[in-house]
Amino acid sequence: MMVSTTFRRIVSPCWRPFGIGEGSITSSSDDSNGRLDGLLWYKDSGNHLTGEFSMAVVQANNLLEDHSQLESGPISFNESAPEATFVGVYDGHGGPEAARFVNERLFYNMRRCVSDQRGVSPDVITRAFVATEEEFLGLVREKWQVKPQIASVGACCLVGIVCNGLLYIANAGDSRVVLGRLESPFKEMKAIQLSTEHNASIESVREELRLLHPNDPNIVMLKHKVWRVKGIIQVSRSIGDAYLKRAEFNQEPLLPKFRVSERFERPIMRAEPTITVHKIHPEDHFLIFASDGLWEHLSNQEAVDIVNTCPRSGVARRLVKAALQVAAKKREMRYSDLEKIERGIRRHFHDDITVIVVFLHSASFGVRTPVSVRGGGVLALSPGNAIL
Repeated sequence: MMVSTTFRRIVSPCWRPFGIGEGSITSSSDDSNGRLDGLLWYKDSGNHLTGEFSMAVVQANNLLEDHSQLESGPISFNESAPEATFVGVYDGHGGPEAARFVNERLFYNMRRCVSDQRGVSPDVITRAFVATEEEFLGLVREKWQVKPQIASVGACCLVGIVCNGLLYIANAGDSRVVLGRLESPFKEMKAIQLSTEHNASIESVREELRLLHPNDPNIVMLKHKVWRVKGIIQVSRSIGDAYLKRAEFNQEPLLPKFRVSERFERPIMRAEPTITVHKIHPEDHFLIFASDGLWEHLSNQEAVDIVNTCPRSGVARRLVKAALQVAAKKREMRYSDLEKIERGIRRHFHDDITVIVVFLHSASFGVRTPVSVRGGGVLALSPGNAIL
């Protein structure tokens, strides 16, 4: 099988000491909180219930709007709780508040709902999303008079739960999870997208919106060659974005630039995720969870090829670097020059990017002790980077 020149260039660093920036970065496998290098946070390697994982986050916005987590251990509060690996990628827009809130509350609500219903199911996952949404809308109501712009903040939410041989994928927004599956008879690692995205650029999403809002001819509008919900936002589902869900937040003191001109009776956006359940097979090798900042620059198959070809330790960081290399090339600049651009200005070249790679079936590396890692945690707490 022919290998493209572009792919060779992307994977060739896999076999040399890897570094981002001028120097080499040592492995973070002994650092439970991850490590920081400029605008990059990473945890090269860790162990979850049935295998290994790798995480990386690179900041582009002035305030980091991507948040994420990996939790491995009991999935409920009951003594006989099943054990699971929970992965969450939360891509904020309009500010970091909603993504940060989801990072703090969604897993807790998931455990509570699993406890109440005594098991994981699509209905339980939806209940956890809705509970988190209601909590955030309550926060918006509480802050409404002093910080009304919080009504315009939202987060796309992608969740994966590996439990008892099943993989539950829940998505509200345009983040994505891709499976790497070894297919016969040629033993090729194929990319299989498992999540359903909610972006107005997709015809089926526009049709869904039109069916839900038959009396609103402007529910989706083409603005500057981009389809947007009400001409404002590309995604149709999220947690937050209160001004597009509750009419009480689509008025003063929220600034006019955030408001929809027409009154609405039913929510324009939804928080309920699309959920799929996948039985994990021996040929399913790994999962790539990432915000849309990665998929803007890499195809599903390119990302799977990188994970399949490179060593596991640091592979999330390699995916981030591959995306940044493509972003630099699109702007006809060197990758080393892109690295020197500071946050805020960097957003003109690429988005915040979060990547979590979860390997399956590595029983010898599996752990039974609880694991909890927050992506970008060091970055978010660093005064020098002024994330909060």
